[in-house]
Amino acid sequence: MSATYLRQATQADLPKISAIIADAKAYLKEQKINQWQGNYPLSADLETDIQNGISYVLIIDGEVAGTAALHQGIDPHYLKIEDGQWANGPEANYTAIHRIALSGNFRGQHLSGKLISGLITISGVLGYTDVRIDTHPDNKGMQHVITSNGFTKRGIVYMAEDDPKRFAYQLLIN
Repeated sequence: MSATYLRQATQADLPKISAIIADAKAYLKEQKINQWQGNYPLSADLETDIQNGISYVLIIDGEVAGTAALHQGIDPHYLKIEDGQWANGPEANYTAIHRIALSGNFRGQHLSGKLISGLITISGVLGYTDVRIDTHPDNKGMQHVITSNGFTKRGIVYMAEDDPKRFAYQLLIN
């Protein structure tokens, strides 16, 4: 059985995180999903996440297998939601999972769910009871992972990207 856990990312993880994001961009392109096909996320975004202490990595047997940012507090992109509403309103106290990606070396092992589950646990430990996430309408794989982890689709939000429409999901925890 492999040792699997989540930890806060450090500056030393930045090259591996950048490589995972580049790999995820290529994978999305292969799948003809117009998500992350521009400059986003930039290396500066990833570095800022680490500096702000919101970047996490999934470790499998000592190797960085996945990455995500766990934004805390209000995300400006989530203030306006269409075709639905947030259960606690747009200005509730919540975490938002962003920039989630797995290394191609670990694809197909159902590790996205472990990464999300770990981020939900961290959210609870930090005192949050509301966790939000979004994904591209064409990203059926991530939609499955999100709903398999208990999230409910709440509506549509828009990011600051070339193809900005995103399905928005929410999970309330105790």
